[in-house]
Amino acid sequence: IYILSDYGKLSKKDETIVFSQPDGTSTILFPFKTEHLVLVGKVSISADALRLLAKYKIGTTFLSSNGRFNGKLSFGDGKNIFLRQKQFRILDNPQKSLEIARSIVAGKIRNEISFMQRIKRKNSNENAAVESAISSVKNTLSNAEKADDIEKLRGYEGLAARKYFEVFKFNLQDEWAEFKTRSKNPPRTNVNAVLSFLYTLLMYRVESAIESQGLDSCCGNLHAVNYGKTALVFDLMEEFRSPICDSVCCSLFNLGTLKSEDFEKKEFSAESEDYPLEMEREKGDSDSNLEDEENTPAKYGILLTKAGIKKVIFAFEAKMNSLILYAPTAQKISYAKIIYQQVLHYKRVVCGEETEYKAYYFK
Repeated sequence: IYILSDYGKLSKKDETIVFSQPDGTSTILFPFKTEHLVLVGKVSISADALRLLAKYKIGTTFLSSNGRFNGKLSFGDGKNIFLRQKQFRILDNPQKSLEIARSIVAGKIRNEISFMQRIKRKNSNENAAVESAISSVKNTLSNAEKADDIEKLRGYEGLAARKYFEVFKFNLQDEWAEFKTRSKNPPRTNVNAVLSFLYTLLMYRVESAIESQGLDSCCGNLHAVNYGKTALVFDLMEEFRSPICDSVCCSLFNLGTLKSEDFEKKEFSAESEDYPLEMEREKGDSDSNLEDEENTPAKYGILLTKAGIKKVIFAFEAKMNSLILYAPTAQKISYAKIIYQQVLHYKRVVCGEETEYKAYYFK
């Protein structure tokens, strides 16, 4: 359940949670029907409401009005210490960890190639540029699959991402959809604003699935392990960026769902409370892949308005609930379930029940 408000309040009434707005209107939320809450904006929560969330173990994610991840409430941390021991054993095994990381990167790059091939089919005028990029990324994929060092692997991921985003713009039909390259912290164009927000939504979805299986979200294989960094979340997000987030972003612009009034230009400093800083620079974004902000006198960003955020959330959830063939089960299931299945697959690899992690691949 998503709640967008700057002045609303969550309180408890009997065994329900009541969301009250300043205009006097209210909405009743039933805890037994609620899996997760996403609060966008400055929503306050009473102590009694917090206790009720804890009682029903309802995870809650906090985003700023601009889509910045501010934090979360997580109840009932995983108690499976033996599973976590197995995760750390893999982390202490550079070869096994590299094998998993290679599979993650290969899966991400294959999905980027698949997305670029779709762009090629739709844009005959840009065939030469797109074909050249596809050829380059295929070569990078071959190198990534043979990488014998984690830093080399990360470098190949970055090379593929730069080529991918060079042709991403050809899939945007509206002239006012601005995109030259990925820019963030803050996003400089409307397309980047949407991509950043979608990646944030995907991040909490993946994290929720990881925590549901008792895995340690900080123990990853591709992204560098650091204090408080949810490396495994960033790892398992990679294969879903193109098929979910990038696809939804293009549809929002190409179908005319988003309008110019759904964005606003805002100036702020890095210390500002609503500075739209992402949790981590996405892998594949090097200095040559980002706009040069070093000599910019005033920091500014193109941000989604509340109306725009609602449209993006609606499209994201529609995508998550759409059915698609999932090869391992040979059945059509939702993207939400595919994410869950991939986390289960990763868990089985960690436990030694399966030998090789295979990233999700869409055609």
